[in-house]
Amino acid sequence: MRRSDREVKDINEIKKIIESCDCCHLGLIDGNMPYVVPMNFGYEFKNGRLALYFHSAHEGKKLDLIKQNNSACFAMDCSHRLITGDAPCAFSMEYESVMGSGKITFLENIDEKIAALKILMKQYSSNVEYTFEARHSNSVTIFKLDVEEFTAKRFKRQRSLK
Repeated sequence: MRRSDREVKDINEIKKIIESCDCCHLGLIDGNMPYVVPMNFGYEFKNGRLALYFHSAHEGKKLDLIKQNNSACFAMDCSHRLITGDAPCAFSMEYESVMGSGKITFLENIDEKIAALKILMKQYSSNVEYTFEARHSNSVTIFKLDVEEFTAKRFKRQRSLK
């Protein structure tokens, strides 16, 4: 990482960043071109490993691409705040971000799919525990990105106390 002064290594801080993000950009391979799609997501850390969960319709370009090549990358960012300056090059942006890569698998087991739907809902409504039935999980395709590597960054300008 070029700006190691901005790297976030503490796993609890990384979780806070992920929890603050509301969109994950999933990068897939489309022949010799990248294909990036913004998606709702859920996440879990289990046994020290990060997994991202997504749901979609049963058909479409992203599913076709995943079936051809299950390698993927992702990026999510949040906490944006423009920092203005006296000159154009003095402008900057505060942010927090997490990005990485891994392999996608489709979930087929009903119990795994229901658990994934609960994880997805937790990202957007953390104070509510939803109940799902098999018919709910069968109405969507659910897939998981097992993250093999990731990095997190944060830039927050130090504010002076007056």
